[in-house]
Amino acid sequence: MSSDRIDAESKVSGNQANIPARIRRELNIDDGDQLRWQLEDDGSIRVQVIQQQTGTFADFDGYAGEEPTDVTSEHDAWGVDVE
Repeated sequence: MSSDRIDAESKVSGNQANIPARIRRELNIDDGDQLRWQLEDDGSIRVQVIQQQTGTFADFDGYAGEEPTDVTSEHDAWGVDVE
């Protein structure tokens, strides 16, 4: 990206600024993502997008209870399978 190019503009209102739709789409910014701001020595601002992590149990299908399990012998203290 060239520093001379203006990609989009937005207005500050109540100490908040909207991120233009074109920029959100280009950077894949979604609800829950965070922006990390860094003020450079030359007065410019660098913004890094921190994508929201998916939930810890997002891929967990659950346990149907069909097989007996002994948590003390089959898992370590953190619930990770013992190899």
